[in-house]
Amino acid sequence: MLHFVSAVGSLAKPGEWMHLCLLASVTGKMRWRETKDFRNMQIKRSISLAMQCGRSEKGVPALERRFLHLLTQTNYEKTDIISATSAGKEKQQVSVAVRGNGQTPDDFSSIYSKDLLPAAGGEEMTRGFLQELVHILLTYISKSSQRSSKVLDFHHPHQLREGLDGFSLELPDQPENLEQILVDCRDTLKYGVRTGHPRFFNQLSSGLDVIGVAGEWLTSVANTNMFTYEVSPVFILMEEFLLKKMQSIVGWSADVGDGIFCPGGTISNLYSILVARYHFYPEVKTKGMAALPRLALFTSEHSHYSVKKSASVLGMGSENVFVVKCDERGKMIPADLESSIVAAKEKGFVPFYVNATAGTTVYGAFDPLNAIADICHRHTLWMHVDAAWGGGLLMSDRHRMKLQGIERAWSVTWNPHKMMGVPLQCSAILIKKRGLLQGCNEIGATYLFQTDKHYDVNYDTGDKSIQCGRHQDVFKLWLMWKAKGSQGFGSQVNKCLENAEYLYDQLQRRTDFELVFKHKPEHSNVCFWYLPPSLRGLQPGPDRDMRLHQVAPQIKGRMMEKGSLLIGYQPLGDKVNFFRCVFSNPATQQEDIDFLLEEIAQLGEDL
Repeated sequence: MLHFVSAVGSLAKPGEWMHLCLLASVTGKMRWRETKDFRNMQIKRSISLAMQCGRSEKGVPALERRFLHLLTQTNYEKTDIISATSAGKEKQQVSVAVRGNGQTPDDFSSIYSKDLLPAAGGEEMTRGFLQELVHILLTYISKSSQRSSKVLDFHHPHQLREGLDGFSLELPDQPENLEQILVDCRDTLKYGVRTGHPRFFNQLSSGLDVIGVAGEWLTSVANTNMFTYEVSPVFILMEEFLLKKMQSIVGWSADVGDGIFCPGGTISNLYSILVARYHFYPEVKTKGMAALPRLALFTSEHSHYSVKKSASVLGMGSENVFVVKCDERGKMIPADLESSIVAAKEKGFVPFYVNATAGTTVYGAFDPLNAIADICHRHTLWMHVDAAWGGGLLMSDRHRMKLQGIERAWSVTWNPHKMMGVPLQCSAILIKKRGLLQGCNEIGATYLFQTDKHYDVNYDTGDKSIQCGRHQDVFKLWLMWKAKGSQGFGSQVNKCLENAEYLYDQLQRRTDFELVFKHKPEHSNVCFWYLPPSLRGLQPGPDRDMRLHQVAPQIKGRMMEKGSLLIGYQPLGDKVNFFRCVFSNPATQQEDIDFLLEEIAQLGEDL
């Protein structure tokens, strides 16, 4: 019946949609799970509304002739309506029979969450519901890899807030049926962004790894907490094995290192400052910042904002973060770091921490780690490497030398949810000295961390964390590592950087684009301006910069409305708005890069 209504709907006048759908709701049973496109979603929404209105037949007889006229223009027979009508009358009896006989339901409009497991006799209904959900997810995953599909179907916040095509964010007092829940699942995906699309270049985290998705599903089913071995034995041990593997790749001895998986790189960076402060001033744990001198931190002007944010959260103050200058390529200048440390001491500050970046957010630059390590050693400072973005290059024999010196760091942030393609979120803080995490954060809540348990309580790792509840982010990474091997991750990284080099080469050949800096990309970041015809003859200067500054935002707006691709832009320092393309999705091919350039040129040609 759904295919019939869909076929009829394609011929119906816009004003007839609601009435035809109402007619369908009165005359037939709809198999909503066979929905193929957005118009069918409209059908489902309209029918749902009709049912909520008491299946009123007002106005339906007047439409029957139109309904049958449209029927003659389709491949459906009138008997379809008759059989559907009788099926609709049996709807309630079928639902009851499903519950009684253990059959998988075809229709969920009279089934509610209370009917699912652990309800008695709810196994088949649970199975049927989850199968429907898997169908929705598989359809989404499949479409995400199709270049003919949109990256996003953009709507402004007020449109989604007010309700769009029946999609409502309002929370009801009474439960809605599972048919509506499935529709809501489809709509949620529809109005979101397909970050797994080959033409999504907007963020450092992209792609859609099927093994990683399977890992995320399993952890949701397990629904346990990473604080004690007694409730999370397998995941606790997986975390230990992963941390040792990552520490070994960094270049540390697996016998001395420590670490923990965190909810994102910002929290991992916060841990590094927290532990560094405790290392030098353990009394801060009980006496607070009042017992400490005025501490100073150092980070580059191209580093992630989380360093300043962490200093603020930890009570040291963002003004006590000294920003070190970078060269044209975005790398920290070691001589400026040295002079900044000396200047801070002369002003009465006590330097204790330096953040070096391996893969900056915008330029993808790698700070000179060995030179920075020399300075930290000379001044006895904690050296942290924020390799949230660049850590994945350690998996590549071809590119790992860009992180030379990382083994000299005292702590490292590494986000597998970026270059390694693990589904969000998956970030690790690695600490070179074992025991610091525990000593810094341990409180010893006796309802969790009893010392007289019958197993080795060293595996109750929850007191190393500032959290209590902690998600099992380790499993999806562990599962992907099993599926790909270290070599597979390395090949994936190589592919992404090859795409960056290809884009760089194409930009050099074109006169309608200009690179932000002429150097070959170190990472998969490529930064550039599009120059519309109106700007190509202008000499560099304030007027040209003012007009060029407006180009990227206007193209981005048109791009989002069209939904063809997604790429980020930003200003940086004295550079006006430019595009930043990043590659972390192994599904992206050279044809997608060609499309990117042609689409930007087409969208901005008249600016």
